[in-house]
Amino acid sequence: MRIALAQFNPVVGDIAGNAKKIVDLANAAMAQGADILLTPELALTGYSPEDLLLRDSFYREVAKGLDVIEQLDGITVIVGHPARIGNERFNAATVLRDGHRLGQYHKMQLPNNEVFDECRYFTPGAAPLVFEQNGVKVGVLICEDIWHLEPAAETADAGAELIVALNASPFHRDKIETRQQMARFRVEETGLPIAYAQMTGGQDELVFDGASFALNKAGDVVAQAAAYDDELLLVDYADGDLQPGKRAALPDMLESVYRALVVGVRDYIGKNGFPGALLGLSGGIDSALTLAVAVDALGADKVHAVMMPSRYTADISVTDSRDIIARLGVKYDEIEIWPMYESFMAALAPSFQGLEMDTTEENLQARIRGTLLMALSNKSGKLVLTTGNKSEMTTGYCTLYGDMAGGFAVLKDVAKTLVFELCRWRNTVSDVIPERIITRPPSAELRPDQKDQDSLPPYEILDAIMARYVEDNQSAADIIAAGYAEADVSRVVRLLKINEYKRRQAPVGPRVTPRGFGKDWRYPITNKFS
Repeated sequence: MRIALAQFNPVVGDIAGNAKKIVDLANAAMAQGADILLTPELALTGYSPEDLLLRDSFYREVAKGLDVIEQLDGITVIVGHPARIGNERFNAATVLRDGHRLGQYHKMQLPNNEVFDECRYFTPGAAPLVFEQNGVKVGVLICEDIWHLEPAAETADAGAELIVALNASPFHRDKIETRQQMARFRVEETGLPIAYAQMTGGQDELVFDGASFALNKAGDVVAQAAAYDDELLLVDYADGDLQPGKRAALPDMLESVYRALVVGVRDYIGKNGFPGALLGLSGGIDSALTLAVAVDALGADKVHAVMMPSRYTADISVTDSRDIIARLGVKYDEIEIWPMYESFMAALAPSFQGLEMDTTEENLQARIRGTLLMALSNKSGKLVLTTGNKSEMTTGYCTLYGDMAGGFAVLKDVAKTLVFELCRWRNTVSDVIPERIITRPPSAELRPDQKDQDSLPPYEILDAIMARYVEDNQSAADIIAAGYAEADVSRVVRLLKINEYKRRQAPVGPRVTPRGFGKDWRYPITNKFS
């Protein structure tokens, strides 16, 4: 028996388009001798449809999509989709063969943590599904089911000889290895091999990384699809086990994070129909990395970079911006903002009379730049990519309606220390980011001789505290006990708390850590807990 794992990139809500993709994949699988096509979780609708799942008309379109796939002859298709039965909704997989529906499985374990809200939409399933193909009893599981013992055990008790799993498991660092280990636990507990089909592509802040795989009864990876790319991975079952097949090499952590950012930008721009991307270039490392990601995602012809110097912008910032533009070949403009800044200050002078200069004047420069970028965006239709990183989002070192103005925050979940690592990794592929951009001390260049570390702990300390508090949910006391200075911890936690209102207004951006400032960060803005 041959199984084809359909690793592909559906579009949320494009049910007819996704159904056509599944039909095309089924035909390609049949041409290569496959008996079963296994799709990802909710492949027919894309993951996750969110509150589309509450609309009656959505299920009527799902039914039409299933009808199209059901017309296939010569192959068994296991298709992921939402199902509604009476007043209940299920995260389902239907087994289709030659115009017949052999059964429908309902996901038993519904995740309701991190980025998941499945208990909002679905009722958990209560029974395993095992069907027969070529004399082999095949059990069906969906995503989170693999992370728990009970669904796999019940499937084995129902007589399954092989488990197939449909998945839409969002990426974060080290997630590929974690998935395989969870599947390996199920193999050890049940004695059954597992074929695991994973989604690809970007959906708002989520990225799906592919890397579908198959484990034999010994828990060894016998087949491995590439990460991030669409692929039809063929796996043979013979002599009671899954047999060795193609094994693609997997990327290391830095390559994986970089490619996740590229996929996130590519699909957010592409699936939403924007003609390209626009960003402000400062001569600093964050905008340089954002520009490199945008070009890799979209192509240089769809990217427009704008340098907006002021009297505080160093000459080398302009020089380095021109250097990276020459290397990447994107459209480029320079717009001097100081005359505009002076006009604003003249208009505000009566109101500011007798008041000392402070961050107000710095933020005004950022807001002028944001206004210019949004004007160019309105005129061209291109989406503004913001360039702030996770360290800045944590501490509020970002300006509302200034550098936060835009439609997609590429580095929203990328700490400053990781920004440096990603730039160095990208230059191992091709030398696109000037070395001086990487080695210069970071500065917002909003006042004379400004440096980020004038008012923040060193980034290696800041990012370590942030990771412990935000991603690992440690308390301030726990972090101090681990050896970090109380003053640094208190400052970072205080800045994190008082800037919640900014983060709530920030654009979405791709999630690459176990906890980003998106779906999986839901703190009240008005909050006196300390």
